[in-house]
Amino acid sequence: MEMKEGHSAGFESLAKALETCYDCGVEVATVFAFSIENFNRSRYEVEWLMELGKSKFRQVVGNGELCEKYGIKIRVLGNLDLLPSDLKKVLLDAEELTKNNTRAVLNVCWPYTSRDDMTHAVRKIVSKRYEADSITEDLISKNLYTGGLPKLDLLIRTSAVYRLSDFMLWECVDPDCDIEIVSVLWPAFSATRMVWVLLKWGFGRTYYGRRMAKVLNIEHAKDE
Repeated sequence: MEMKEGHSAGFESLAKALETCYDCGVEVATVFAFSIENFNRSRYEVEWLMELGKSKFRQVVGNGELCEKYGIKIRVLGNLDLLPSDLKKVLLDAEELTKNNTRAVLNVCWPYTSRDDMTHAVRKIVSKRYEADSITEDLISKNLYTGGLPKLDLLIRTSAVYRLSDFMLWECVDPDCDIEIVSVLWPAFSATRMVWVLLKWGFGRTYYGRRMAKVLNIEHAKDE
């Protein structure tokens, strides 16, 4: 598939996957739309991705059907100072248009890396002049771009790649976070695949949660 077609198909897959998530009751979804490392790609590809981003988010600002249907608040996470001013304005306009929606949240990471996020969090903490002894993991978490959001339950990595590409590294180390590696490329990630991943995750939580509860009850009975 030609590069432009591939990225366009990826955006279409994203819309279908998000619609499926919100239909299934997901309250917060986060998408890795553009990595800071992607600026190292060819100038042609980077410029095309910037134009594609403007086009898609102008659609959101223009009609906002998906956001209105599911009550989605858009939040842009990342170092916006690295973006062209016209794209930055479109993203901020999308945030402004949806700021009063309360049913669900869509975090769009653009441009983003976890290392930059952690660096940004540390700078915020230092600027507030916290004492060294008062800097905790919880304080760092609150100052990340995802600060104030629920903990991450599930991270999905497509393309059968066993690396996270600097995406939500801090959040996914939580012991309650599951990581799902799927074999399909992102443009081929269908709504059906999204449903399967959610069902698998939900079954795992229910089954292993019940097993753990039984173990805890047994241990409790022994203590008595």
